[in-house]
Amino acid sequence: MQIVKKINNNVALAQDGKGNELVVFGKGIGFPAMPYELDDLSRIQRTFYNVSKRYVDLLPDLPEALMLAAGDIVEEAQDELDCELNPNLPFILADHLNFAIQRVRQGVALQTPLSYDVKHLYPKEYQIAARGMRALCEQLDVRLPESETVSVALHLINAEGRSENMHDTMANVQLIAQLSAMVEDYFHIQIDRDSFNYSRLAMHMRYLVQRMSADSPMPEDPATQELFRSVKIEYPQDYDCTRRITEWLAANRGWHCTSEEQLYLVMHIHRVRVSAQGQDEED
Repeated sequence: MQIVKKINNNVALAQDGKGNELVVFGKGIGFPAMPYELDDLSRIQRTFYNVSKRYVDLLPDLPEALMLAAGDIVEEAQDELDCELNPNLPFILADHLNFAIQRVRQGVALQTPLSYDVKHLYPKEYQIAARGMRALCEQLDVRLPESETVSVALHLINAEGRSENMHDTMANVQLIAQLSAMVEDYFHIQIDRDSFNYSRLAMHMRYLVQRMSADSPMPEDPATQELFRSVKIEYPQDYDCTRRITEWLAANRGWHCTSEEQLYLVMHIHRVRVSAQGQDEED
């Protein structure tokens, strides 16, 4: 591996044997005159590929320990979520957390909206963020509010789509929360957000929003259409609630839900309603 540009004594830009550029962390690797050939790869503590120049330029201002801690969070997320994440995520996280730590030390408190919804709509991402934040706070001897765990989870959610548009990510979380509230308002119930039935409803809404945003709804299926007709008769209230939701989505988002989408929505709404009303079957 060739070390080509010093960032600081322990961080540098490098090229691997195939000519790919990467950021490398390792004790003293930025100290020798550049460029030079690094033969002892055991000195490399962490590597980051496909990093945008804008984030490379941030490195001199980011504490190494914070950068490595962010890398640990991303590494766990990569394993747990089993998907390709935005390669800039460690740097995005480190930059965000660097400002968060500065705010805490200055006594400035910021609240993250939709904290409750993120925790329940994206439990896996939230749990990864929570574990990572506990380790980070211990390593850096700093205390960060729970809202920062939510922020880290949002960054993980965002990175799953290889996007850097946090506005769209938060808008989708807000939309799912709004759809859940529509169910509560229609039936005059309070949904237990910790229940298994709500978890299934929220997950269906999450993927419905993703499919509709990508313009790839579930296809129409003749067999499903027949089942959907039966369900509309069997669960008229749940269907009417679903109809109002799909009409709202059509009017406000331009999304047209297929009978397949509506069928699953009816079934999940039914389970949540029955659970919330404390009964086993329709009135």
